[in-house]
Amino acid sequence: MPATGKPTGAHPKRLLKRAEFLAVRRGEKRRGRLFLVEVLGRDDSEAPRVGYTVTRKVGNAVVRNRIRRRLREAVRTHAVDDMAPGNDYVIVGREDVLTTPFGQLKAELSRRLRGTR
Repeated sequence: MPATGKPTGAHPKRLLKRAEFLAVRRGEKRRGRLFLVEVLGRDDSEAPRVGYTVTRKVGNAVVRNRIRRRLREAVRTHAVDDMAPGNDYVIVGREDVLTTPFGQLKAELSRRLRGTR
């Protein structure tokens, strides 16, 4: 970390449109206790793209947004290097993301993005 105390991780590009999220659902699914990661290869060498989803079953808007923020920060500070170029990723967060220590969350996310168990 630099002297300012803020991480300098690069942000991956974002999936924004519903059609992009639905397209990734056709890809590989990597299930875990904290989240589901869906991966789809785009057959190009551009930067990876990522989208975040949390279902309404998990909680109200405040809870869902906190889960998304934790996942975004874990990707930005740690797991962006584990994403392969030319892939789209959708991370579906679960309620356990809120209670899991951040170090464990980063390690689990990194493992799922690499495709290892």
